[in-house]
Amino acid sequence: MTHLTVIDPLLNAGPLMVWVIVLCFVFVECAFIVGVFLPGDSMLLAAGLVLAQHGREFDGWALSACTVIVAVAGNQVGYSIGARTGTRVLARRGGRVLNEHNLERACRLFQHFGFWAVVVARWVPWLRTLAPMLAGAAGIDRRKFLWATLVGAIMWVPVLVLVGYYGAGLLDAWPWLHEVLAVAVVVLFAGGTAIGLVRYRQEMRRPAVQLTDAPAAQVPAAQVPAAQVPVRELVTAGQGAAAR
Repeated sequence: MTHLTVIDPLLNAGPLMVWVIVLCFVFVECAFIVGVFLPGDSMLLAAGLVLAQHGREFDGWALSACTVIVAVAGNQVGYSIGARTGTRVLARRGGRVLNEHNLERACRLFQHFGFWAVVVARWVPWLRTLAPMLAGAAGIDRRKFLWATLVGAIMWVPVLVLVGYYGAGLLDAWPWLHEVLAVAVVVLFAGGTAIGLVRYRQEMRRPAVQLTDAPAAQVPAAQVPAAQVPVRELVTAGQGAAAR
């Protein structure tokens, strides 16, 4: 394969750099709204691939364990932000990701699945960041949220990091394919991060949607279309289900 001088620094990044990048990105993705636009899944796969190139099996397992802790800590920060700010920072008028539709979808997921919604949210990129803030806004029991986010993190981080690490080993018989895959994943991560930051700036420039606490005009809830149900009402309704 042609020597790629632009990609080489990323592929040859030392294990210490991989640790710093992964831990910082996971914390930000789990704690702050900018995390909605960061490519966490491809980053974890890329970390496994890069560690495999250095033959650092222990680092793969240790990084997985430490990243689980960081992901849970980030979610606790997100929960605190949601408890303090409610849902007013989670929807933007005309936003492509941060909009009322996605916020209502997230709220309904909490309403119907409770504990397991937090677990499943780890595998849905945009929901992974919104879930802790919604949990805080809804006043979900913090201890139960902690357990849910811990289970979700254990089912998310090690799977992707170790799939990247051991998956790279399965390709040793085809060295060229190993390099192609490594380049593709690293480029996807770097490009996804750049695009995500641009989209974040675009979305945050849009005006925030003003959510209401009042029921929709005295009309019975059963007769109100889903899109017209106030988001705060859905979040509050989700509190009871999530507590189960």
